[in-house]
Amino acid sequence: MTKDVIALTPKMPDTAALLVALAAGGTGLDATAVADGAVIQLLGAGGRPLVSVEAPVLVQVPGEVERLLGTSARTPLWWTETRASTAVPEAADLAGGVAGRLAEVLGGTVWPPGAGRITEVPVDSGAAAAPAPVGALPTVDVVTESTAVVLADRPVVPLTAWLSDVLRTTAGFGAALHIVTPAHCRLSLPLRAALTGAPNRWVVQDPDCGYYDGLSGAVLSWQDGTFAPVRDAAGRTRAAAAFTRADAGAVAGETRLTVSFRTEHPADEETLLGRSVEAAWRALTGRAPAGWGTAEPVNLPWSPRQLTGLARGRAPEPTLLTVVGPDALAVVRVSRTADGVEEDVTLTLGRGPADPLPPAALQDLAGTLVAEHGLVSMLASVGPGPRDLAVVPRFAAAPLPVSFTLGGAGVARATLTHARRPPLALRPAAVGPGHRPGLHYPLGDGTDPAAWDTLSTLLAHLRTTA
Repeated sequence: MTKDVIALTPKMPDTAALLVALAAGGTGLDATAVADGAVIQLLGAGGRPLVSVEAPVLVQVPGEVERLLGTSARTPLWWTETRASTAVPEAADLAGGVAGRLAEVLGGTVWPPGAGRITEVPVDSGAAAAPAPVGALPTVDVVTESTAVVLADRPVVPLTAWLSDVLRTTAGFGAALHIVTPAHCRLSLPLRAALTGAPNRWVVQDPDCGYYDGLSGAVLSWQDGTFAPVRDAAGRTRAAAAFTRADAGAVAGETRLTVSFRTEHPADEETLLGRSVEAAWRALTGRAPAGWGTAEPVNLPWSPRQLTGLARGRAPEPTLLTVVGPDALAVVRVSRTADGVEEDVTLTLGRGPADPLPPAALQDLAGTLVAEHGLVSMLASVGPGPRDLAVVPRFAAAPLPVSFTLGGAGVARATLTHARRPPLALRPAAVGPGHRPGLHYPLGDGTDPAAWDTLSTLLAHLRTTA
């Protein structure tokens, strides 16, 4: 049984409902609040945390439950996660009982189906007698001097508010976060972005290959309190056979269009963030985003004004956001700089085998971003991947560049004459206002690997970076 159990309810879990749910496993357990009251824990006799119940989240964005859990549900609804300690065998049944009773009281359902059995769970394990260390991270499965290990088993492992807190805490200590999953699990794009770069890892457990890195494929083993690559006598690593196997669930011809761009804005009261994301969304999908949030599930209906208010309240600290809609997802980082405010956006769109590449829409978008949103640069690329935008632990070819756009300020620095004459067989198009245009460079149709060489030559000519 999975260690995570989620109650999906049409009504908000109030104090009375939570008390009834916490008593589902019997009355012999203590409860305490941690993380400034955002998490309630059921404790064993010796103070060992058995089950953690996170603060309920009101999900108002259609499609989020299906994207993350693979089951359809009407929104709005309340999403309440319970997570069982893997150190106590009985804890998984206890978590299921808590979520099941909460769903029963509020007329909801439990994920995974069948996990919400309501029965008194006697906790006899000796592990229950060991209290958690002072300051321990709630429900982290293994903690060493260098690494926090989280075990997860769900269709898509998302960047939840709890996991974001774990990631920030481990980074503050200079430690690594290793997420260990079975081979059938996938990651959400926001979690994939958060795990980019050492020392964090996605560790995949395969029955035939042991452990391997789900992003690089390197065979791993537990060494000195952390997962590290297995090296031969020459210091080389090797890729796991499971990483290079074809994905049995892949649909032929599915690809992803990724549009990464940076915009700059003045840091004043008139600045409204999120408008560049919405412009890109409308240009490439024909509609506005459905919702946004700081964690998954994304819970807030789309609102640039509310997004701006949150980022302004967090300044000068950066804000990482997730924006969602049908077949599209964006990761947005808002940062305060000496010159104003920057938005770094990576918008990814799932494409079916029959979906055409939209070069005209990309050029139109480039013009809009240059003219209205302070575009610095934009790179569009196409690569393989499932249309639902989840990340699978398999090798995938690198995406191939389709176009590059340099904003008006960059063109002015390079000079228009120089920027429009790269040593390449391509003709850039001027986009945006005539007095301060940007330049849009077509690089290919997403099928020729030589497009990377073209892009490298172009950037060297412009003396700028994407």
